[in-house]
Amino acid sequence: MPSKGGQYKAFSDTDVKKINDAVMILLEKGGIKVFSATGREAFKKAGALVDESTYIVKMPRGLVEDAISSAPHSITLCGRDPKHDIVLEGSNVYMGTGGTAINVLDLDSGRRRPSTCADVRNMARVVDACDWVHFFLINVYPNDIKNNEEVDINRFYDAISNTSKHVMGGVYGSRGVGEVIDMAETIAGGPGKLRSRPFVSFITLMISPFKIDDHYGEFTCHIAKKGLPVVVPTEPLCGLTSPITLAGNVVMHTAETLSGVVLTQVVNKGAPVICGSVGSIADMRTMGHLSGCIERAMINAGCSQMAQHYRIPYYSTAGMTDSKAVDCQAGYESGMGSLLVALSGANFIHDAAGLMEFDLTASYEKVVVDNEILARTHRVLRGIEVTDDTIALDLMLEVGPGNDYLGQEHTVRFMRSEFAPTTISDREPRERWEADGSKDTFARAHEAVLRILKEHTVLPLSSKIAMALRAKYPHFRG
Repeated sequence: MPSKGGQYKAFSDTDVKKINDAVMILLEKGGIKVFSATGREAFKKAGALVDESTYIVKMPRGLVEDAISSAPHSITLCGRDPKHDIVLEGSNVYMGTGGTAINVLDLDSGRRRPSTCADVRNMARVVDACDWVHFFLINVYPNDIKNNEEVDINRFYDAISNTSKHVMGGVYGSRGVGEVIDMAETIAGGPGKLRSRPFVSFITLMISPFKIDDHYGEFTCHIAKKGLPVVVPTEPLCGLTSPITLAGNVVMHTAETLSGVVLTQVVNKGAPVICGSVGSIADMRTMGHLSGCIERAMINAGCSQMAQHYRIPYYSTAGMTDSKAVDCQAGYESGMGSLLVALSGANFIHDAAGLMEFDLTASYEKVVVDNEILARTHRVLRGIEVTDDTIALDLMLEVGPGNDYLGQEHTVRFMRSEFAPTTISDREPRERWEADGSKDTFARAHEAVLRILKEHTVLPLSSKIAMALRAKYPHFRG
């Protein structure tokens, strides 16, 4: 069963109405610049006002509301193993990796280096072994592939073949979109089987402020026509590409991602689309993007509430840190962000495992640390169950004053389910901790990663699939 969020509300009902009204006015009177010719044509046929000289598309409120109604209110993102299926709806909460980082912390040296195809594979395997990391959003870029048109099929295959959890990713080349879909259909056993159980999904991007560019627009149209799940997030930064206020940023976030939702629906009514927010604030001293600030979590929680108002599945960010090391700062920034956004009821929370340094670097060790943070986050979402059995009144009367509960059947029955599981936290007496080498969290996480990479096995793909793809695509490396 999924964890349920929604306990934290950033806005009152009056606030939600005010934000929604502002969003509708922006889309109808201000509009969006749409550089995709396919997108502009679809908008025009649906009744939007399209100015071909400026590329500005203005959407009547009715058109936007029709798209909100036709977009699916529930989307199942499948794993290759059905036990990893996740259902995005309401306030269901799932958390996983994200990026795409261009660097990793090297497991041998501990120093930052450019990420490679091997890192895509190894990150996927680590995620496959982490119970509380629910999906693998491809979190590192394969810098060893120099041709952008060859990146997509290889990074998606490396991900899919090394985890049985759902795989999501962006696409970098126009050729790559078609190749990844064809590859996924081959693995699934045909287009119909992929659509009935989509174990891959895609990310495009709306560009702040108020733009849909040519490439992402065309990618969005193509994926929507195929009927596969696509996320249409946006990334406005307070003070740079959006108003500096958090409320203004939420309004822009909501308007921009809804423009992507409308685009998918005018292209293919009923296409599975996920709205999203990945914006943040800017450091006004340096103009740099901040990933671990608490305001980012507040913005995402506000956007989550708006998505629930529209009943559209929602993709968000949490769990990042601006720290350059897996240290105390990484812990408090990641923990506070993940908990707040999860409490808002965001459905698909990416970036929540392994990401650091302004989203530029991924750490194997941090994936394992974040797995434990996420276990505790989901324990909070589960709340305190109040039943006759958990109140235990009869038991307390039976045991009476001055006696203990250690040997009670009630204790045995609840001892594993009542508390968040731990995997790398130290809870030993100091003497035992010192005898074991006085290892800190990073050292214990490092050992856990090495153990996973050595011992963990992944649900395999048929070797015939790789052979077929090699024969069809000369640049396929699998």
